[in-house]
Amino acid sequence: MSRYKIAIVGGGPGGYVAAIRAAQLGAKTVLIEAGELGGVCLNEGCIPTKTLLKSARVYQDILGSEKFGVQVEGKVSIDWAAMQKRKDGVVKQLNSGVKGLLQQNGVEVVRGWGDVLDPHTVMVNGEKISAEHLIIATGSSPAVLPIPGLQEALHSGAAVTSTGALKLKKIPERLVVVGGGVVGMEFAALFNALGSQVTVLEKFTVLGSLDADLQRYMERLLQKKGVEIHNGADIQRFDGSRVTAEIKGESRVFEGDLVLVSLGRRPNLNAVSKLPLELERGAIRTDDRLETSIPGVYAIGDVNGRQMLAHAASAEGLVAVENILGGSAVIDYARVPACIYTFPEVAMVGLTEQEAIRRGHEVIVGSFPLAANGRALAEGEPEGLIKIVADGKYGEVLGVHIVAAHATDLISEAVLALELEATVHELARAIHPHPTFSEAVMEAAHAALGQAIHVFKKK
Repeated sequence: MSRYKIAIVGGGPGGYVAAIRAAQLGAKTVLIEAGELGGVCLNEGCIPTKTLLKSARVYQDILGSEKFGVQVEGKVSIDWAAMQKRKDGVVKQLNSGVKGLLQQNGVEVVRGWGDVLDPHTVMVNGEKISAEHLIIATGSSPAVLPIPGLQEALHSGAAVTSTGALKLKKIPERLVVVGGGVVGMEFAALFNALGSQVTVLEKFTVLGSLDADLQRYMERLLQKKGVEIHNGADIQRFDGSRVTAEIKGESRVFEGDLVLVSLGRRPNLNAVSKLPLELERGAIRTDDRLETSIPGVYAIGDVNGRQMLAHAASAEGLVAVENILGGSAVIDYARVPACIYTFPEVAMVGLTEQEAIRRGHEVIVGSFPLAANGRALAEGEPEGLIKIVADGKYGEVLGVHIVAAHATDLISEAVLALELEATVHELARAIHPHPTFSEAVMEAAHAALGQAIHVFKKK
């Protein structure tokens, strides 16, 4: 039996990062993974979708090149096979990089299904692996709800989850997206940009987790781009690629060449089914140190259900290892950013205006439109806005919400602001380079103080 200080089950962005940090700190570490290293994010989620989104962005830029004074002769067409090949190449390169990093840091990688027998023993390929501490990083899978006809539609290929959508042989002319959350709307934006007729059916409100102002802005913008959106759609049944939904008391049928089902994700618990772990809403319950109800057993990433985001999983991996080795680290989930890779992008961190009010804050709010930003106009990307929510008494930044072409990069300044408990006064005083998209953050801070420079005051 092989013995280790730390055994990690699952090689996604939480597991492999934890393994590298554990090895760096001198702990004998084994990483157990049945599939490809990098997990869903690298192989079936974050990276492949963003690679395809870049191709769609290039396609849209070429179609709109005349406004930049660039004439394109002949027909502009999409080579879907070439896009897929590029996507696979990017994934392969990054996958190889993860393997190399693990090897360089001295992490032993065991390929195979890990069956956790007890808090210190994992069975892999008929061999037992023993460890003082266990980190569960088994991730999640697309949720498949018990809707009549859904299983049959998925089995026949008339419907796919996000995983299947990345392996399509051709771009569907008509796509019905069931579920208007982050994943569903990213795919809606992707295929809309590639020319598909996209219809989104959402039980509540598309992108409902956003600040209300940004949610309304994005809904209007996506509709303007041709995405048909139906909120309040209660899905009744699937008949192949036909979806029946009740909307405002009326039964309606939506038919596409393909249905993309995006109804959330569920933690993967099969590997740890033998452990008497306490669960919470179908996920492994952990304390602030990421330790489960079983001493010495930790759970990170999607499997603990706290924040189903790759960067959150990686941060949790670092925290779990630090605590196993005698530290006392915690994560403030209120400061974990979230990103949506639509056109334009969306990013947010901290409290929405509505949340801040519910928590008793007397808030001040500042907004700045990208249409008033010089760099955005020069780039031909005037769509979007930046909204800052701050405490009215002290000016502390409580939340930052961005819709912009580079929102997912701009949000990092806001994350640091929250981490350092910065105020809107400090953001407004910080000199930002000109011309840049980042100036809009400073401008929104000025607006929160009632001192906006480059926008007209409302009468």
